[in-house]
Amino acid sequence: MATRAEPERAAAPERRPELDAVRMLVVLGLIFFHSALVFASDDDYYVKNDETTGAIMILAGFAVVWAMPALFPISGLGAWYSLRRRGGAGFTRGRLLRLGVPLVFVTLALNPLPQWLRLRSASSSYDQSYAAFLPDFYDVRIEPAEFPFLVQGEHFETGHLWFVVLLLAFSLMLVPVARLLPAVPVGRVAGAVERRSGLILLPALGLAVLCAFAGLEEDYAGWHRWAYAVFFAAGCALAAEDRFRVVTRRDADVAWWLGGGLFALAGAGFATAEEPFTEMTPLGIALRACFGAAGWCLVLAILGTLDARRLRRPEPAAGFRPWTDTIIP
Repeated sequence: MATRAEPERAAAPERRPELDAVRMLVVLGLIFFHSALVFASDDDYYVKNDETTGAIMILAGFAVVWAMPALFPISGLGAWYSLRRRGGAGFTRGRLLRLGVPLVFVTLALNPLPQWLRLRSASSSYDQSYAAFLPDFYDVRIEPAEFPFLVQGEHFETGHLWFVVLLLAFSLMLVPVARLLPAVPVGRVAGAVERRSGLILLPALGLAVLCAFAGLEEDYAGWHRWAYAVFFAAGCALAAEDRFRVVTRRDADVAWWLGGGLFALAGAGFATAEEPFTEMTPLGIALRACFGAAGWCLVLAILGTLDARRLRRPEPAAGFRPWTDTIIP
């Protein structure tokens, strides 16, 4: 009886400078995004300006729907190529060193400070020193139901490192999945998607259902944590089958129109609903469904459009490192 071997090692992929550009844009944009939250009127942030405005959250919505989701397919692409090149053991070791070690260090050494500042900002009567606060931050428990955010506490948080937590969890989950995933069905799916225009938009329905009924999580850039797994898996699929890339380029225009329309509906409704992230009213469910579907369409449109533009340009000069070996794996 034949057994499935570990994914075949492959040569380094072609450089994708447009993906580097998206990643750089999002990472730099996060600086301005988080700085702007200091002035937002309806967000529980670490510190708040005395004067705030509701316009900040409206403007932020234009980025929230696509920015962080776009990082996950890019990371999925890099993870798939790295797994094939290094094998399961090497890939796991590399991810633990590049993601796990910095995650632990920053969580323990740096993350207590913003939490302490939040407490001081929220109440003028809070006078506990930072040294006295540290034991409260490290008072934690394990909650399996919160996976992959297993470590929980009254004052403990991973903060802005939630992206690293999810990326590390998805990467480690990819190793056994890649070994069990048969190659033939992936090829058949790619063939069906290639033959029928618009079929690549179907995952938008899954994201719509997930966001509608599981809710959105404000702590994770307005998306449910497992919605990001869909985007990460999409990146792996794009790396595993070139036909998916062909289809993203072909259907990018349709995705732009559909995503833009759905986001317009969601944005207008979010401004009127009381608790659009979680309320289980017909309006809340419909708004989250539109938001989830819009996110898939817009990310697909961005990747497809940039890929098409790249193919129309001259090849970059030789000597660049593979894009999968840059900062975010």
